[in-house]
Amino acid sequence: MTSTSTPPGLARFNALEKHAASAALHEACASTAWAERLLAARPYATAEDLYTASDAAMAELSAQDLAEAMAGHPPIGRPKPGDPTSAREQRGMAGASEELKAQMLELNLAYQEKFGHVFLICATGRTGEQMRDAVEERIGNPPEQEREIVRTELGKINRIRLARIVEED
Repeated sequence: MTSTSTPPGLARFNALEKHAASAALHEACASTAWAERLLAARPYATAEDLYTASDAAMAELSAQDLAEAMAGHPPIGRPKPGDPTSAREQRGMAGASEELKAQMLELNLAYQEKFGHVFLICATGRTGEQMRDAVEERIGNPPEQEREIVRTELGKINRIRLARIVEED
């Protein structure tokens, strides 16, 4: 089902055995339900088809599925050691001052205490200050509103991570 318009990375993803494709998806998002929905819809003709399926699957996740997805993300300012993906995505915090890092730690803890999960934001391309401002703004949200913001942010992160799979040569 490979056409000349299918990017090589996407063609490879479509051709993977289910177990390998599932592992690749779990690297993008820790939600089992999300990964299963994307696996069931293979093969994808275009990258946009994959992204659309990802968005649709994200929209359908239950609160428990969202919690599973969030559990795969380290706090902002503390990427998982040895994880190049979280380090790359959180690059905006890498050069942050000790004061900003301390503020983020404090805000992360306060956020986690209020909502029961890590502060989640699509950190790619954001500065440490922008992430701090976002957590300060969002910590006042009611839980229902925050859950939907998290769903949106996860969707953005998943698209970026899926693009890496699709764009691999």
